[in-house]
Amino acid sequence: MKLGEINTLEILRETDHGVYLIDANDEEVLLPNRYVPSEFKIWDKIDVFVYLDNEERLVASTDMPYIKRNEFALLRCNQVTDFGAFLDWGLVKELFCPFREQAFNMKPGGWYLVYCYLDEKSERLVASSKTNRFLDNKTLTVAEFEEVDLIASHPSDIGWNVIVNKKHTGLIYKDNIFKDISVGDTLKGVVKKIRPGNKLDISLEKMGYRNIEPNAQRVLQELEDNDGFINLTDKSNPEAIKTQLQMSKKSFKKAVGTLYKQRQIVIKPDGIHLV
Repeated sequence: MKLGEINTLEILRETDHGVYLIDANDEEVLLPNRYVPSEFKIWDKIDVFVYLDNEERLVASTDMPYIKRNEFALLRCNQVTDFGAFLDWGLVKELFCPFREQAFNMKPGGWYLVYCYLDEKSERLVASSKTNRFLDNKTLTVAEFEEVDLIASHPSDIGWNVIVNKKHTGLIYKDNIFKDISVGDTLKGVVKKIRPGNKLDISLEKMGYRNIEPNAQRVLQELEDNDGFINLTDKSNPEAIKTQLQMSKKSFKKAVGTLYKQRQIVIKPDGIHLV
């Protein structure tokens, strides 16, 4: 029985309080009447979310929460007590966030980006807004120019900090942001550069980026590293192209053609400009 996750279980028996479900290890859990399907048969399989109820008993629900174990999500704070904050995660019992797990003191009505995890001491699901401690850049699972999933974490003076593929931290610089971003937004992006210390520079995904062949990626990277301009054209000397981009003139023209068709660049007499 996987606490805090979706489980596919079989209906074992019916009682006055609901139906009991069973997993492959013969562990049972109650599905209360409010969630029981109007029609069912014993041994039917059903997908349920398993968590602890207000009395710390294992219980199942067909309502799916806004966040599951080992996930990030933007949740609303419903109330704050002497013990901590209680967040709305779409279930009857609210998700608890202890004071020690709050990056800033939560307030009722506020929205907070949190991570849900299983507290080993209490064996309960809890939330934490100290999201960075659940991320690690020591061993990267991404490469340059790879498309990635992003969650906007928090702004900084130079851009936006983002969660990359739910595993790493990254940064989108201000000059690579082309739309309004809010905490908790889910976005698509690409790894623009990996800096020393495994720091990830992220660009918001442009149309066709993931389909660009490597030489076009190289030209696009050079443009972004030089304020959106390079003084090369199809009339440039092959040696100048080789020196600046480490590719042949033929490869350069093909790459430029790809970017031009995808409307990512504008070709002018003085060179190539990034759209």
